[in-house]
Amino acid sequence: MIMKGKKGLIVGLANDKSIAYGIAKACHEQGAELAFTYLNDALKKRVEPIAESFGSEAVYELDVSNPEHMETIAAKVEKDFGKIDFLVHSVAFAPKEALSGDFMKTTKAAFNIAMEISVYSLIDLTNRLEPVLSDNASVLTLSYLGGPKYIPNYNVMGVAKAALESTVRYMAVELGRKGQRVNAVSAGPIRTLAAAGIGDFKAILNWNEANAPLKKNVTIEEVGNSAMYLLSDLASGVTGEVHYVDAGYNIMGMAAVEKNADGKTVFCWDGQK
Repeated sequence: MIMKGKKGLIVGLANDKSIAYGIAKACHEQGAELAFTYLNDALKKRVEPIAESFGSEAVYELDVSNPEHMETIAAKVEKDFGKIDFLVHSVAFAPKEALSGDFMKTTKAAFNIAMEISVYSLIDLTNRLEPVLSDNASVLTLSYLGGPKYIPNYNVMGVAKAALESTVRYMAVELGRKGQRVNAVSAGPIRTLAAAGIGDFKAILNWNEANAPLKKNVTIEEVGNSAMYLLSDLASGVTGEVHYVDAGYNIMGMAAVEKNADGKTVFCWDGQK
């Protein structure tokens, strides 16, 4: 199995519908041992049974904005695992009011929260865990097309994802000196707890499905398999990359067009011609 003998920490798993779950499942199926974090007591009740289903009792409370949690996470991981071979960073947040309406109305407070939780946490967490990362460790974070491109209602989170992708490149150079790697997976839209806060998300799903080359939306299993590859030794020569798993939607320069019954060109929308 590809991940046999590998140990990793999954940060940010919320439930069995999340992208982090898809990644954990793919890694587990390929032989990896896993540890998990949960944000608060409400999510602890969801995460612990998931961890148990993957044969793990290593579950830690971790709010990336809590200094005490961040100061103690490495010691907890070391106690249970010694060194770990990979880290999955699935953490992003912006206040709900900053995910609809005009982007330029974003408050300074909302902007700072989005950047701290969604971007700086990757840097901070990797630094904190550096003493327990193996020499060839792989770090993975999650991005979205709303970083390099405009996506309606993604707003400040799009700016955060753009910063996250740039962070991956800068980290790749510095970690690369140690033989460690960092990459991002940019998944297509998926119904997750995090996506529920984005305005008109159903329209985004419909548009992606109608216009992606594969004419579908991706699943957490598809994203998980691609992430597992980047975390494994199969991707030992890959770092600093943003890998798209979105049924090809990112290559499109405009909406797909087809001919209707009258021979007129129409744009694909919601599967209707």
